[in-house]
Amino acid sequence: MSENFARVLRSLRDDEGMSTIEYAMGSLAAAALAAVLFTVVNGDQVVNAIQGILTSALADVPS
Repeated sequence: MSENFARVLRSLRDDEGMSTIEYAMGSLAAAALAAVLFTVVNGDQVVNAIQGILTSALADVPS
């Protein structure tokens, strides 16, 4: 086996860039999840539910 061929094989087996792509995919997934959560939390149903909880909690005065 020639030295050049052995060097090419070593470089093909090297997974040095794997952490970079994993980091990029993780960041992309986190950004997508944040966008979904932002949309859900800013929806009318969530705001109305929180207002209802706070209103009922403040209206119930212990006797």
